[in-house]
Amino acid sequence: MSDLGRREEIRVPGMSEPISHFTHVVRAGRLVFVSGCVATDAAGRTVGGSDVVAQARQVHENLERCLAAAGATFADVCKVTVFLKNVADREKVNIARKEYFGPHRPASTLVEISRLVREDLLVEIEAIAVVPE
Repeated sequence: MSDLGRREEIRVPGMSEPISHFTHVVRAGRLVFVSGCVATDAAGRTVGGSDVVAQARQVHENLERCLAAAGATFADVCKVTVFLKNVADREKVNIARKEYFGPHRPASTLVEISRLVREDLLVEIEAIAVVPE
């Protein structure tokens, strides 16, 4: 099988243990799929309390850690899906997003949902990246 078709599951150091049957990142050739990241630390504790900007920053820290484990950066991200408990927080989440993505703008979908995996979590973001050859 060529390297293009090779599929690798990546468990990322510094990320909390998956609580379900999934892995943090899957890399298939140059494609990188990052599972939804929430505002937790390595022990699984929520970071940021009820401050959605602080939570969004932790989510982006976790995204950065996952991307790096697969050899990618925010510049390589082509698509994100953002899940928010309150769609009115979109601009607040964008504060953190601009800090981490800089001039790079991925395609994006925003969905308001009634609840994330835990009641205290306010935002979750998943990403798809393509690493350079």
